Amino acid sequence: MPSLRECSNGATLVAAVAQHVARRLKEDLAQGGQAVLVVSGGRSPVPLLQALSTQALTWERVVVTLTDERWVAPDQTDSNEALVRRHLLQGRAAIARFVPLWTGDDTPEAAVPAVCTSLGALAHPFSQVILGMGEDGHMASLFPGSSELGSGLTTEAAALAVHPPHAAHARLSLSLRALLDARDVVLMIAGEEKRLVLERALGEGRVEDLPVRAILRQTAVPVSVFWAP
Repeated sequence: MPSLRECSNGATLVAAVAQHVARRLKEDLAQGGQAVLVVSGGRSPVPLLQALSTQALTWERVVVTLTDERWVAPDQTDSNEALVRRHLLQGRAAIARFVPLWTGDDTPEAAVPAVCTSLGALAHPFSQVILGMGEDGHMASLFPGSSELGSGLTTEAAALAVHPPHAAHARLSLSLRALLDARDVVLMIAGEEKRLVLERALGEGRVEDLPVRAILRQTAVPVSVFWAP
């Protein structure tokens, strides 16, 4: 079972996750070589990305990449890469190396081979994966109802193209196998509605209905859930 840490408010949540992630990265950096940090996009992680950018780490030996990417150019508002560059790769963290998922190809399908190659060249297992969760139980871009969900949960490839049924853009997402190729996974959620989704996900039911169950039910990688109202 994953561990659950309940925080009193959003600021406490961000501080707790930033401290947890920084400690994990410091442990790997102390062993020499690279530490790989995999972060989520969207609006919710912005305060966390900003907090992480201030952490005293050997950032020149940290590699940052994404759990998923909307298939838009990095100069577009919806780009997760743009979000990370604007909020994480600043200040102390500006010298970290960023490995994008967007390649400039016309479709995410065309980009999959190159992305799998670039991810494969990183240090493994990843030091830390930070996930969010949607109110529909999705994580990264593994959405319930997506025709690609089954592949995302079972493929040995590190990445796949996804066309979510209710999203504006096609996506490229890390697969479940890649998300779990990590020393540690954090699931960061906020709000009462998502707490109810979490409780459902921890109960019985199909993974396909709430894909986050695939992370919560596995026992190979430690999962820490951080929640605030």
